[in-house]
Amino acid sequence: MRAHATFPRTLALALSGLTLLAACDTAAPTLKPQARPAELDQPAAQPDEPTRSTRSQTLSRYYARVQSELLTQGLMRADGGGADTPFDADDLARNFEIIAFFDEHARGSLAPAKDRPGKLHRWEGPVRMKADFAPSVPEEIRDRDNAVMTRYAARLGQVTDHPIGVTRSSSANFHVLVGSVDDQDYILRRVREIAPDISDSALDIFRNLPRSIHCFVLAFPGSDNGDVYQLGIAYVRAEHPDFLRRACYHEELAQGLGLANDSARARPSIFNDDDEFALLTRHDELLLKMLYDRRLKPGMSLEKARPIFRQIAAELLPDTS
Repeated sequence: MRAHATFPRTLALALSGLTLLAACDTAAPTLKPQARPAELDQPAAQPDEPTRSTRSQTLSRYYARVQSELLTQGLMRADGGGADTPFDADDLARNFEIIAFFDEHARGSLAPAKDRPGKLHRWEGPVRMKADFAPSVPEEIRDRDNAVMTRYAARLGQVTDHPIGVTRSSSANFHVLVGSVDDQDYILRRVREIAPDISDSALDIFRNLPRSIHCFVLAFPGSDNGDVYQLGIAYVRAEHPDFLRRACYHEELAQGLGLANDSARARPSIFNDDDEFALLTRHDELLLKMLYDRRLKPGMSLEKARPIFRQIAAELLPDTS
């Protein structure tokens, strides 16, 4: 997730055999007031200060300011959109095209991708998500975030009509790593265990993550089909306050399902660099429903898929087409 103005927040990537899925940049304030998220009324759970490095403590203070500044501007909405954010079937189809068929980042790097469409990517087998908390993460965060991810995975499964859930077993294929800068050795070791063939350039993303990147997700296609994901690794900073961390889960777990890009025209949406919305919206649920519609197939070109997803969008929003 990215933040307002000078605070870009999330990222999702693709390498040949691995996809770094999207990132957002700047924000435009909204005038709509919103209810205060419950997480903001709870103090952020953190380890005792003496056990944390100065760098980690500094990052926690920085991200607390980021969240506060965004909320002060009326951003990071949690209402899912409403009368002030109308969209029709044409908007939905246009946004799906940009978000599902284009990449924000070049394969294997944080450099911008070339502006040309790729193929449709998604999971075909069950998605089994598992939270993996690094040693510095306190029990309060572990318990709270496990509950957040469990509820959210169930929602994603319901929206897509695809088997998606949380597991605590070794059968997991979508790993959500949560750690601080003090946990880098643990995080790098776990990434190597999860994806033994990961490249050094991909590992460097974990080693040298800029402060402006709040979280990211990597999606790995299978060796037998480069258009079907079989492994995912998301990373979320433990230094985030609770609501910012929850926003990271919402964006990265959804993007790890195959929505690899962001669009400045997508609204109401978390797949947008403007940070107006922090949590998955109705618009975003429809994008995910489209992505997992069985009429679309992994590996489809944009040209072949366009008439199909335009028809699906018209069916989802019949009174607006």
